[in-house]
Amino acid sequence: MSTTGCACQLAMSVWAAVPQALAYMMANPNSSKPVFGMVTNGDDILFVKVTQTNTPQYDLSRIFAPFASARELYTVLQILKRIGQLISPAS
Repeated sequence: MSTTGCACQLAMSVWAAVPQALAYMMANPNSSKPVFGMVTNGDDILFVKVTQTNTPQYDLSRIFAPFASARELYTVLQILKRIGQLISPAS
């Protein structure tokens, strides 16, 4: 077999990791509080939120590409900051 010198990169879609992320998040023993997750393939980021009050439900963000623009990076950092505020114990 010969190589063609192609510098092609095969990137896995963040969508491929969502089922496994949801499985881990649904296994959370503290089901009274929402669980937040982030799925990334190194280039794209997807945020996940799971709530399990009566019926388990999940929400997915849009896909962010923080390395594509400063605005995307700023938005991702704001989301992470907000998640940090939500999961930190009240002072």
